[in-house]
Amino acid sequence: MINFPIANSIEEIRNFVSANPVSFLYISREGCSVCHAVKPKVQEMLEEFPEIKPMQVSADDVPEVAGEYTVFTVPALLLFIEGKEMFREARFVVMDDLHDKFERIVNNYEIA
Repeated sequence: MINFPIANSIEEIRNFVSANPVSFLYISREGCSVCHAVKPKVQEMLEEFPEIKPMQVSADDVPEVAGEYTVFTVPALLLFIEGKEMFREARFVVMDDLHDKFERIVNNYEIA
């Protein structure tokens, strides 16, 4: 299972999204039981897609993330291609659908 690097500032998140051709943000909160249940499933799934670079951020530690990315509920899973948001999932995530979306992204975009 891959570990998500942890973001500690909104600048770090912005730099991460702009620096990686395909970036994935996992936005959570400390007291969110759904966040803690979904995270290991997503970590395991992303092992299949090394092209997708992940990062986790706690909305408790970096509250600006909610405003910057229009997040109303957690967990929020956002995938960016070259800095542009391509899709998001929030709260209750259907893992098969998420896997299909990851697969389509990796198969249909030329990733440098």
